[in-house]
Amino acid sequence: MQFKHPEILYFLAVLLIPILIHLFQFQKFVKVPFTNVAFLKKIALQTRKSSRLKKWLILATRLLLLTAIIFAFAQPYFGNHKESENSYVSIYLDNSLSTNTQGEKGDLLQVSIQEIMENLSKKTTYSLLTNADFYKNKTATELKSILVNIKNTAKKTDIKTVLLKISSENKQHKNTKNTLISDFQNVKISDVNSLPKNTAFVKLTPVLKNNISIDSVYLSQGKNATTNIHIVIRNQGKYKEEIPISLYKKQELNNKQMFTVDENKTTTVIFSILKSAEFSGKIQVDYNDAYAFDNTFYFCINSNPKMAVLNIRETKNTDFLNRIYTNNEFDLTTSSVQNLNYNLLEKQELIIVNEIEKISETLTKSLVDYSIKGGNLVIIPAKNATISSYNTLFKKLQIGRIISEKKDTLKITNINYKHPILKNVFEKEIQNFQYPYVKKQYKTNFKNSSTILNFENKNAFIQQINTNNSAIFWVASSLDSKNSNFINSPLIVPLFYNIAKKSRKQPQLYYRINTKNSINIGIHKNNSIKKSEVLQISNTETSFIPLQKTRQNNIEITTINQPLQAGFYQIKQQNNILKNIAFNYPKQESSLNFLDIQNIEELKNKTISNSVENTLQNSNQESKIQWLWKWFLALAIVSLLTEIFILKFFKT
Repeated sequence: MQFKHPEILYFLAVLLIPILIHLFQFQKFVKVPFTNVAFLKKIALQTRKSSRLKKWLILATRLLLLTAIIFAFAQPYFGNHKESENSYVSIYLDNSLSTNTQGEKGDLLQVSIQEIMENLSKKTTYSLLTNADFYKNKTATELKSILVNIKNTAKKTDIKTVLLKISSENKQHKNTKNTLISDFQNVKISDVNSLPKNTAFVKLTPVLKNNISIDSVYLSQGKNATTNIHIVIRNQGKYKEEIPISLYKKQELNNKQMFTVDENKTTTVIFSILKSAEFSGKIQVDYNDAYAFDNTFYFCINSNPKMAVLNIRETKNTDFLNRIYTNNEFDLTTSSVQNLNYNLLEKQELIIVNEIEKISETLTKSLVDYSIKGGNLVIIPAKNATISSYNTLFKKLQIGRIISEKKDTLKITNINYKHPILKNVFEKEIQNFQYPYVKKQYKTNFKNSSTILNFENKNAFIQQINTNNSAIFWVASSLDSKNSNFINSPLIVPLFYNIAKKSRKQPQLYYRINTKNSINIGIHKNNSIKKSEVLQISNTETSFIPLQKTRQNNIEITTINQPLQAGFYQIKQQNNILKNIAFNYPKQESSLNFLDIQNIEELKNKTISNSVENTLQNSNQESKIQWLWKWFLALAIVSLLTEIFILKFFKT
């Protein structure tokens, strides 16, 4: 029991006054001699006892009356906190996408919001933490107006951050209570090791225990000028069959088929489309499961600008490159070593070091930097190359070295048909063809290499050497017409063409919401983007200016917190559309992996429930103050009536 005004209890000392008065008012009886007093003695003894009992009863009722009045004015109460302290409740409401599903009472998030609103206390101050916002020091009325506008969001706050914010709030307020309302999706036991005091957990449980989601999408080269779209479908639940899936070009249906997927497995569905410069695709799975948001997936295929290829040559024998890298697909720049503009290097997607006798230190350093940054190289040695200068380059690239040069006419007889560079080039393996020859070649020892073409003695003619960031293609001899007739071979066109195409970094088909994404917009002569240009990302519903950083030959756009809705977007330079992009929701939100909080040892002494309503009602009951002054006032009245009754009806 606690008191609102405990200082009034000092008045209990007043109880000494009636005690002293009653003690001094006790009178001694005087003996009076009288004859034949046997009967009178008996009456006197009874009267004396009755008088004393009456006085003690009156003393008790008066003491009880005064005590009850003093306690009533001190205003006693029962409660878990002092009356002068306000109750403070921190609520975490998980409004992530995974709570947009059906529970026993309906939509998990909307039912939780309704039950919170119905069980708010006017005498309590609240803070509300969601995945998107944090509201502090709100009254019940203010919190209701906030809760009405809360919707599901693609943002996700991990449980460790939630607990950290709640602990920070607890330090700033006394008498706090914490309520965590979540489905605890993808939460580990270690995430809830550090728990604030007075914490209640409410587990939101979906009714449906199965879910089909589109995990990812990628492309491959199809036959007859087609592109294959590979759609990876993830199944969480039992075996399912005959599920319809549709491919749309924007809002227009392009194709439709059915698929089957095993229990808790993935399957891949393939659509073929005609090659086109641009394709904004939407994939739709028509199936009623736990989550609806992951049944739709967006991706964009964009037209690419001409590929930048730099040919650094010593001689003028480069006509074969002009025939391969034609103007309609490539932006080929040819430069001599003496007139080379080194600022051009980092703008290239492929650099060909074409028969340079001696590679200078300056060029070596520039080529190494280019390779480290992810640029691919083709190295064709000169007929009389300075091997030491090449080995210096190879050493800095950490790929190996040239062992020796050998003058021996060899035919190029073996083709690695399985190599990615030659994939889909030949309809069948060719055994007898007009073998090109080489008179002088270089023997090498490279690591992390794969052979594309071999000499008849099994030594490599053209190799691909993979580094950490790029690929280097090595040709083992000069392609000068006096040394080899390979430039007249039909192999040279698909070989060099595919090397260039494979060197182009494929743009992403889609990006994920609530993830750090980097999107590069190239600055080249085909567009009029300036380095100081401010770009924006928009669609028909929203528009925002992303974080952007200007580099030498591109603008890097970074997105993290925006956008929040899946769909098609455009990167714009004012009204000029530079690129179409697609955003999809995080695939982690599709998981049916939930933490079982009932079996966590750290939560054994915590309140765990499946009902928001019951949890908040219990919290309000614990915070409720039960005033006792009315009972003490009633006791005082009863004491007064008892004294009156004794004085009136107790005869002595």
